[in-house]
Amino acid sequence: MNLTIIAKKNSGLEMKKKLDRIKIDPKVCLGQPTIRGMRITVAFVLKLMASAMTNDEILQAYPELELGDLIQVAECGAGMN
Repeated sequence: MNLTIIAKKNSGLEMKKKLDRIKIDPKVCLGQPTIRGMRITVAFVLKLMASAMTNDEILQAYPELELGDLIQVAECGAGMN
């Protein structure tokens, strides 16, 4: 299952953004949102970002990730509040 973020703008219009890299599978990481079905959760990557790691540092530490993954994780995190 892919995630879709629905955000309301000040004008009252809804904006939908499909996050095709973020997957939810009850068989992977207890159903937590993961990146492309790998065992790397969105929450884990958000914590790396919050710890002041740069995108380059995260990509170097986790070479299986791509810049597009990090962008969608940030979008997902922004849409969760």
